[in-house]
Amino acid sequence: MTMVDLGPQTTILARLARSVADEQLTAATPCPGLAVRNLLGHLLMLSVAFRDAARKDLGPTTDTSPTAAVPDLGPGWREELPKALDELADAWRDPAAWTGDTRAGGVDLPGAVAGAVVADELVIHGWDLARATGQDYAPDPAALDAAFGVLLAAADDPDRDEGLFGPVVPVPPDASRLDRAVGLSGRDPGWPRRA
Repeated sequence: MTMVDLGPQTTILARLARSVADEQLTAATPCPGLAVRNLLGHLLMLSVAFRDAARKDLGPTTDTSPTAAVPDLGPGWREELPKALDELADAWRDPAAWTGDTRAGGVDLPGAVAGAVVADELVIHGWDLARATGQDYAPDPAALDAAFGVLLAAADDPDRDEGLFGPVVPVPPDASRLDRAVGLSGRDPGWPRRA
């Protein structure tokens, strides 16, 4: 895995989050059981956890499983999320983040793998948020390539954790790279926005 500048993708996510109206916070998302507010809470938590993973600052933020609790938002989320996304991108611009070992979600993994995993999280959850709130979405191509690599490897893994990924959703062979990544993540690229 080569270094990826996550800044373009975190900028896209911050723009999507900024456009979420308060009345959309309770809307359903493609993530089963998560409303928009929970998805945004998850994005905030993972931004902090993967920032610390990049810095090799291991502790409570990197040890907590993403399935430990349903995330939610505090009153300051509109300021906290863009700040956390900026810090995440800055931390992964350090070449040292991509070397050695680190931890995220309570799992020890090589830095380069953690970088690819966070790219996947940012790309797929960007799609989730855009789809749930009716926004246009075009992920950063470099982040999408990294996400696609992670998802393709996971799809071929006989020990695939269905808790992290749903079963692969087949898509037409001529589908866009984003739709293929979404399908590999266990989501239906045709997921409709619901109230």
